[in-house]
Amino acid sequence: MVNAPSSATHDPFAPSLGAELRRAAAEVPHQPFIRMASGEWTYRQIDEESDRLAAGLHAQGVCAGHHVSLMLPNCIEMAVLWFALAKLGAVAAPVNTSFRGGALADAVNLVESRLAVVHATLHAQWAEVQGQLATATQVFVLGGDTERCPPYALLRSVEPTEHTLPRPEVACDALCLLLYTSGTTGRSKAAMIGHRFVLAQAQLFIEGLELRADDVLYCPYPMFHLDATVMTIVPALLLRGVAAIGERFSVSRYWDEVRALQATVFDFMGATVTMLWKQPPSPRDRDHRARLGWGVPLPAFAPQFEERFGCRLVELYGSTEAGGVMYTPLHEPRRMGSCGRVDPAFRARLADPQGFEVPVGQPGELLLRPEQPGLLMQGYYGMPEATLAAFRDLWFHTGDLLRQDEEGYMYFVGRTKDIVRRRGENISAAEVEMGIEAHPDVLECAVFGVPSDMTEEEVMACVVLRPGASLAPAALATHCSQHMARFMVPRYLRLLPALPKTPTDKVEKFRLQAEGIVPGTWDREAEAPRSTH
Repeated sequence: MVNAPSSATHDPFAPSLGAELRRAAAEVPHQPFIRMASGEWTYRQIDEESDRLAAGLHAQGVCAGHHVSLMLPNCIEMAVLWFALAKLGAVAAPVNTSFRGGALADAVNLVESRLAVVHATLHAQWAEVQGQLATATQVFVLGGDTERCPPYALLRSVEPTEHTLPRPEVACDALCLLLYTSGTTGRSKAAMIGHRFVLAQAQLFIEGLELRADDVLYCPYPMFHLDATVMTIVPALLLRGVAAIGERFSVSRYWDEVRALQATVFDFMGATVTMLWKQPPSPRDRDHRARLGWGVPLPAFAPQFEERFGCRLVELYGSTEAGGVMYTPLHEPRRMGSCGRVDPAFRARLADPQGFEVPVGQPGELLLRPEQPGLLMQGYYGMPEATLAAFRDLWFHTGDLLRQDEEGYMYFVGRTKDIVRRRGENISAAEVEMGIEAHPDVLECAVFGVPSDMTEEEVMACVVLRPGASLAPAALATHCSQHMARFMVPRYLRLLPALPKTPTDKVEKFRLQAEGIVPGTWDREAEAPRSTH
């Protein structure tokens, strides 16, 4: 596999996130930095407020290298706390707000947090597991009733001075974030993200999407996710531009929020573009400033979406552990299904299960090496065996299957754990999902393998219909037969009102797979509802 020569140069930014914020605040103090439905904050305001919080956190014993859990919805406090911790050389560990019970206790204990900031609306979830937490015994509550825990306001009560606010030299390779993986296939891991990763990945993102200083970068996804932090807030910081953070993804409110926040660039993932496309046409479909949408996957109806909404859609490839790796060249003809070319900052190869490179055109697992320091995570915190497995043979193993064409364009096939093995055929769940979602009455679906009487697996699909639609499983099976290879057509179909998802809109397939074939599941071979126990 041929890679372009590296374009790595000397770092164009400060060595740490906190230092870069201070530099931006000195250069453009009155420029808006973060915009939300609740208000707008300038670079100076974010810098000063993060200094105040850093002093308050330090007064509570938080020092360089300490981990602090943040269990907050999208709010300005989440962003300011991240910058405050970065200035201290401490590490933010944003917690998935859907975690509760054993999953929440496990996630917090994994990262060994010394302190936590929890929103009042989420405190009941935290209180349920408080007795199971090994280290995070000090909790500050943001908003609501604070009788049992110190209020968040206490962290703001310390005046930042040279005595109350230490300014340690934070190395570029020091940890900045502990980001949990999505956990769509099992237990979440905490990826160790350094300051250089955050800043360098943001710079690659700016270059890959040709972002401008006058752009307003919009993300509707949670701030415990890479998209909102590394791919939205930090690129805006480097551009001295505006990061627009939505409260949460909502199909009905999406374009209203894009308009209100004056977004020019937006983020999509999973089925969000399909959901927007299947909304009834409106005279206001082009009433916005958005010029570019980025994400994955790019649906087949992308050209029609662009015509209807008046903006460009581009697909890329990235992950929590590796950041942005591939970008679609904006000035070359579109290659449907491609997530672009590998950025020159990386070397990449596609390998078979034994680690040998596969021929061009054949699917293989994507393996990566960075051409400049700090572009990959430093490992999974507290999981040395998982770290060694991910970095075996001196390559980072992404767990994703892709194929490459003769001109170096890459095409996502699926997760290595998201391949259904049926009667000798390897079937990409993602390709079956795209075929099913091509039906106008289907809103979204999830495809996975279930045990087969013939050994290996059978293909099963859980399907959510568009509101008001009525579609018989047999009719959907006929559609599948007309739009995909025979061996890919699902044997089992199950209609659901909604799919279980993470807050970043990724389907939790392991939950559906664990349920398996339930009463009411349609069996194509029996052509009747069937259940097994």
